[in-house]
Amino acid sequence: MNLLNSDNFWQFACDLYSKGDMQTRLLNYQNQQGKNVNLCLLLYYLDSLNLTISQTQLNKLEQSISEFDKQALKPLRATRAYLKANQTEVADYANIRQELLSTELKLEKQQQQMLINAVNRLELVTCTTPDNSALYL
Repeated sequence: MNLLNSDNFWQFACDLYSKGDMQTRLLNYQNQQGKNVNLCLLLYYLDSLNLTISQTQLNKLEQSISEFDKQALKPLRATRAYLKANQTEVADYANIRQELLSTELKLEKQQQQMLINAVNRLELVTCTTPDNSALYL
């Protein structure tokens, strides 16, 4: 199998995220079920390529990003939420918010690179009707 490319995945993810109610749906998975948006996007990407993964492989993908999620992304999101809730007390809130969003986007892209690196180490199976997200959601 050809190795997957992180730039192609990033473009797919940005396109999918912007369609219809996908952003709301993905953020609900994240905020209500504790799911990782980038992992969801990867599973949809694999579906689009007619590739399927096993539960064991999904577990490996989760493990590959769990520490980064815990140490980098979740604290940044918590900081943004705190500042939003207290924005009247934060001088230059709008600029700080924008900088934090920009940083978060860079970290999301980094996490997607980590996922692609991890998935490229797996033996994926071709499938005509994959539904990888069903394993995760």
